[in-house]
Order: sequence, then structure tokens, then C-alpha cells
Amino acid sequence: MSQKIALVTGAGRPGGLGMATARGLAQQGFHVIVTSRSDAQSAAQVQALQAEGLSAEGYRLDLGDPAEFGRAAERIRAAHGHLDVLINNASVFPDMNTGSALDVSIEHVQAAFDVDVIGPWLLTVALRPLLEAAPAARVVNLSSGAYQQITYLDQNPGDVGAPAYSFAKHTLNVLTKMLAAAFHDTSVLVNAVDPGRVDTHPELGTDDEDVPPTEAAKWVVAAATLPAGSPSGAIFADGERVG
Repeated sequence: MSQKIALVTGAGRPGGLGMATARGLAQQGFHVIVTSRSDAQSAAQVQALQAEGLSAEGYRLDLGDPAEFGRAAERIRAAHGHLDVLINNASVFPDMNTGSALDVSIEHVQAAFDVDVIGPWLLTVALRPLLEAAPAARVVNLSSGAYQQITYLDQNPGDVGAPAYSFAKHTLNVLTKMLAAAFHDTSVLVNAVDPGRVDTHPELGTDDEDVPPTEAAKWVVAAATLPAGSPSGAIFADGERVG
């Protein structure tokens, strides 16, 4: 168990947060498994990382298809025998332009929860034996500032924008706490990171508060490499605990 192994979901975009996180972990000596919804995307990202002298391999992994999770777990078990870091980064934002919970479609609700909540939950369950086989594994769920619309609704009453996505990210934070409690008697820590507004779509224009993926990835990598005795079930933003 000489090399640490990390799996990053949703790492299919060259300029995305998943790829920036994978690169950050690889630069710290991890062998990274980059996953996306197609073999071609994953292979391209692996090639880019290996061209930089980094250790990587790629899988196809669709967070909306839990049938794939067992196969991925078996593949990691056979090749590595353990998993030190799981980054649940894959996400969908189906109702970006929906401004009310009364206008959301069932398709958008289903899509948001399938990928942003159920996927990370069942993937973590599938990888549990590999995480517990590592000396001190870390699970990091990628949250979003959109969750605050739900979490603090009493203090700031009003309609919720992108309600399916916002509620899914709020639920992911609750899931983080539940999984942390489930792993309480192990060395596995489970936390969530709100990366802030990440400029992963520069072609759409950049807002003043946007940060580049490399900047946001630093906080994800920090949560993935927390020392023993660190919090579990926490939400972090800009390196600080906010929940």
C-alpha cells in the first residue's frame, strides 16, 4: 500500500473543477483515477496528466447509473486493493433558469437527486470496503453555495432559484453528516466543500466573484488530505468550517 489512490468523479472537462482537483492530488503524489461519463473523455484527461509526469488512469463512471458502481469497486480492488480518497465532484444543474419551487419539473428534480445525492451516496457505499482498507481514507462531497437558500430559508424567506439543484446540494450536506456518523468508528472522514463560484465555463462570461478551478481545487485537496483528528461531517468554504 505504498502509493495513495484517489478517485475523482466528474473529471471529464479539461478546465473543470474535477480535473483541477485530480491534478492537485496527483501533484501531491496520489495515483488518481479520473472518471467521466465516457471512456474517451477519461482517456483524454489521463493523457494530459501523464504528459505532465503525473500518475493517473481513467474509468467511465456515470453517477446516474448505480449499476456501474460495483464494477468500478471491483476494478479498484483488483488493481490497488484500497482507496485513500473519494471526491464526489460529478454534478448536474438541470434547472439553472427555474426561479420558483412551484415551476420545477419532475425531470429536473429526478436528475438533480440522481446525480448530486443518490449517486454519491451509493458510490460511497460501493467503495466502503476499499475506503476502510486504507489507513485513513477521506471522502469529499462537492457542495455549492446554492444550498444556503434552503438551509437559511427561515432567516431569508423568499422563493428559491434553481430549486431542484439547491435542494439537492442542501441534501448532499445532510448526507455528508449522515455518512460521517456511519463511519464514526473508522478512520474514514467525510466532509463537504463549498468551492464558491468557480469559473468552469469561461465561454459564458466571468463574474467578478468567480475563481479559477485551480483556486477552488486547493480547498478540495485540503479536505481530501486532512490529518487524523480533523472534523468529519463538516462543511468547508475557503478552508474554513462553515457548517
